[in-house]
Amino acid sequence: MSAPVSTEPPPEPGRRSGLQTLRDQAAAAPRSWAPSAVGSAALLVGLFDIAGAVFPRFRHSRMHALAGMLPGGVTTLATAGSLMIGILLVLLAHALRRRKRRAWQAVVALLPVSAALHLMRWHAVGPAVVSLVLLVAMLVHRGEFYARADPRTRWRALWNFLGMGTASVLLGMVIVSVHPRTEIGNPGLSERVQQVLYGLFGFDGPIRYTYDRTSDLVGYSLAALGLLTALTTTYLALRPSEPVAVLSPENEEKVRALLDRHGERDSLGYFALRRDKSVLFSPSGKAAISYRVVSGVMLASGDPVGDVEAWPGAIKLFMAEARAHAWVPAVMGCSEVGGEVWTREAGLDALELGDEAIVRTDAFSLSGRAMRNVRQMVKRIERNGYSCKVRRVSELSPEERQRVTVAAARWRGTDTERGFSMALGRFGDPTDDACLVVTAHRAADPDQPADDPLLGDLKAVLHFVPWGDDGISLELMRRDRAADPGLNELLIVAALQAAPGLGITRVSLNFAMFRSALARGERLGAGPVLRAWRGLLVFLSRWFQIESLYKFNAKFQPEWEPRFLVYPTARDLPRIGFAAMQAEAFITLGRPRFGRRKLREGTAAEAQRTQLAA
Repeated sequence: MSAPVSTEPPPEPGRRSGLQTLRDQAAAAPRSWAPSAVGSAALLVGLFDIAGAVFPRFRHSRMHALAGMLPGGVTTLATAGSLMIGILLVLLAHALRRRKRRAWQAVVALLPVSAALHLMRWHAVGPAVVSLVLLVAMLVHRGEFYARADPRTRWRALWNFLGMGTASVLLGMVIVSVHPRTEIGNPGLSERVQQVLYGLFGFDGPIRYTYDRTSDLVGYSLAALGLLTALTTTYLALRPSEPVAVLSPENEEKVRALLDRHGERDSLGYFALRRDKSVLFSPSGKAAISYRVVSGVMLASGDPVGDVEAWPGAIKLFMAEARAHAWVPAVMGCSEVGGEVWTREAGLDALELGDEAIVRTDAFSLSGRAMRNVRQMVKRIERNGYSCKVRRVSELSPEERQRVTVAAARWRGTDTERGFSMALGRFGDPTDDACLVVTAHRAADPDQPADDPLLGDLKAVLHFVPWGDDGISLELMRRDRAADPGLNELLIVAALQAAPGLGITRVSLNFAMFRSALARGERLGAGPVLRAWRGLLVFLSRWFQIESLYKFNAKFQPEWEPRFLVYPTARDLPRIGFAAMQAEAFITLGRPRFGRRKLREGTAAEAQRTQLAA
């Protein structure tokens, strides 16, 4: 996963940092067609090089006179070199389309070599001219390729080895198969596989070709593939690993100070304190934007934190940072006011993403026909022996904090901790003592199996983060899978009933994606398009809980506040959606750190079990 670099402090007056100069260049660079066209041309040149090196008929059509004067070994090595350059051009084409400076430098070095190999190996003046024309075009438009390289971790080396290794084996099978003239006739599959595997390591395989030049060509080509895989993997493994997104203690202190002054504005403001996000501050320091870079998307969540008047300064820095790295800027879950500022200041577009359920505690009551189902469910589960405790995290003992942490991990249901825009990702940290926790307990039943000694009578937990001085926002909802249905309703009712005594007047519950489409689609007279859209959402709810969250929130008669997705263009939406699903951990490709997280949770649980047993 791509991760952003840490934010640099502002330069001294009269001086400009290298990053700031690059940001200015990025901001001034026109959004032209050149990077996309150059990337596509590099891809075509690379594919032509690969085809010419692999397929004999394509390579040996109309031999050039110069090639006939050169020794066979020279043209054979040139063919292997052309194969390597073709693969590199194909790999670099996407980075060129993203305006990456290092990719531009690498391709500028590769194109003259590619042109020379075309002229050396066969009569291919056309492809050589194309390579040189592409080189000239890249030099003319060099100012378009300003983006810095994406920060990466060393796990990239493992994925490169697996991907390049697989591609090398498959391409090697093609090379061996298109050279059928062997001493043993048509070799079988096992002989071809052995030939490829031996050849990737530079050794001769079991197949003996009729002509020495063919044998050299296959051997050099396979060795080139193996060498390319080894070099790229070694480079990625030995290059300095870049820091992942992290909220430094100094920046966390500054964000907390902004929340103390302006935290009542946005119910998602506290989630800017996730420690796997980076943060950018406005030049005045009165506003900040927290974000993470995922798959080339610079993804922010909620509104900027701080003074609304300082938001434009933070947004301009955010957009400059995105342009400097050629990241796609996007914002998940901003409010209507935030969306208006983002679209005005950054020239982006907005799409309604869903609605946030907000309950006013002074108006909440279980009485009335509308609350009948909730009222009956709460009474039934209370008769089954369940009770709730509502406390600030500061009121929990260390043993209780650990018990809740272990229970939440055990009841999670997945190996990964989900959440990005409306999740804090931790519990019981000393800096989060103002958070509110609601726990459900059940008295021991002599007719039932004994409770887990580690968790005791704990059956469910809710965790709320502060929303200014008089609000809370739901962050975590977990329960024992074996507990009775309706336990979540009991927890929320307990929190809403206890809130006035704690000075809390508003409670933000779960976010309901596409709520308005679901609500309008089920009404009488809804059109066919709206009904079809609702049907698709209901179908997707089997995996993403779209409809179930909406119906659960609606039970408490909340006010619905729309939330928006801010994006550059419609063609960026699939990429942004994929990045958002990665950030929320619905897609967990290449995220091995969760294995270590699970191990740490298991270690903590074992320590707690030992302590309780003692």
